[in-house]
Amino acid sequence: MGVSRTPGFERVRLYRTLRTAHLEQALQLHPAVIVYSRRRYDFDDALAARLDLVHAGPWRAAALLLRRGAAEIEVNEPLMRMAVRPTAVAVAAARLRGLLTGRRSRLVSYGIENLDPFPAPRNARAAVAAHLDRALTRFVWGQLDRFVYGTEAARDLYARLLPPFADPAGHRLLPTLPQPCDCPPAPRDPRSVLFLGAFSPRKGFGLLRAAWPAVRDALPGTHLHLAGQGALAGEAAAWAAADPTVELTPDPPRPLVHEALRRARVLVLPSQPQPGWREQLGLPLTEALAHGCTVVTTDETGLAPWLRAHGHVVVPAGGTPGELAAAVVAALRTARPAADVLADLPARDGRLAADDWLFAPAAHEGTGTAGDLSAG
Repeated sequence: MGVSRTPGFERVRLYRTLRTAHLEQALQLHPAVIVYSRRRYDFDDALAARLDLVHAGPWRAAALLLRRGAAEIEVNEPLMRMAVRPTAVAVAAARLRGLLTGRRSRLVSYGIENLDPFPAPRNARAAVAAHLDRALTRFVWGQLDRFVYGTEAARDLYARLLPPFADPAGHRLLPTLPQPCDCPPAPRDPRSVLFLGAFSPRKGFGLLRAAWPAVRDALPGTHLHLAGQGALAGEAAAWAAADPTVELTPDPPRPLVHEALRRARVLVLPSQPQPGWREQLGLPLTEALAHGCTVVTTDETGLAPWLRAHGHVVVPAGGTPGELAAAVVAALRTARPAADVLADLPARDGRLAADDWLFAPAAHEGTGTAGDLSAG
């Protein structure tokens, strides 16, 4: 891993944090040098070795863009406030190089933020920081040549917080829905519920634990598979040890994740609001859809409108264990066949379709209608 030996970058993607899901996705996206600041705990070195990665802090990343240049640059979305300052520095570096060389980079971004990153400031210092970050957000937004909203919730938030996009044909909505996974088929257990992901309060782990006895009593023979890791891993282990209807797979490798998704009838992810955080998509949700599972989740995810419209179960966040239990029971009783769930999905993954459009030749700019839905 390191800086490409070519004299200039053809395409660069800037990431604040890289995780295994990003690496898997990058292998399918248009080839690019990935410049990132941090790694997540699940960073896969074997996948990373297959990509052109540069580990660089904000100033080094900006220096690379100023010195080497790039024909096309994907930056973090403007409403990702935690990254807006380094993003603004990188955008400024790219634009400065364009002025110096006469070769302007195309700047693009993809957004799924669905929570206002500018809550009421607590004090004068926070107010000053918010004023600065708002100004930088508008600067980055104003410099973009193309932008894709990955969810309706993101589109609505951007429309509420920022000025109209500079080019009316330069932005559009392409829902971040997966294409069906090419996994081999496996027998699906009609009474199997899967919780996949972080064992944490914001993923609704405690709420599910409180709700499960009612599910188990309403539908004897139902069982729950917990697959993941997180701060509440100890509670997950104790729960599985005490309840024979609960199975635990801690920190499952990817092949086991796919196997669990192929066998489950229902995937439950009852995401809950937390200060400064809201579920944007929910990777377990998109992976479950790709494997034909019926989904039970809350209205926190930006995919909630699509899920409601396509036969999945969406409940209000902050609900009671009884309400979640009723939703899981309803999903088990009325779950659609996996083939029907898969038939609702696009032929091409929504994130890949977004990448196709973001980096399409300039002659194709404006084709289609800004805000078109590409699936379902």
